[in-house]
Amino acid sequence: MAKNVLGEELQTCSEDPLTGYYRNGCCDTGASDVGVHVVCAVMTEEFLRFSLSKGNDLSTPHPEFQFPGLKPGDRWCLCAMRWEEARQAGMAPPIVLASTHIAALEFCDLEHLQLHAIDD
Repeated sequence: MAKNVLGEELQTCSEDPLTGYYRNGCCDTGASDVGVHVVCAVMTEEFLRFSLSKGNDLSTPHPEFQFPGLKPGDRWCLCAMRWEEARQAGMAPPIVLASTHIAALEFCDLEHLQLHAIDD
């Protein structure tokens, strides 16, 4: 069973929209996931604009890739490097620690993740 950044069992990030590299609702990762989509983030308008400015339009649907297009409030498994880039720019969206894969710690400090956590 995959672990989260807290060392516990990885929890589901979102089933609506269905997220995850494997589109299983979890921020699981594997060798084929070169983007390391492991940070369970809650989209904000600010982050969606930031992502678009970096060439990654997360708002426009692309059904051919099973991508619904995101809106503020949606949970989505982000690339750990993109989340860290957004954090450094002051644009990081909030995250769910219980649903963020332990692999995120290869790119992000736990303290930074905790500062942006919305877990209960």
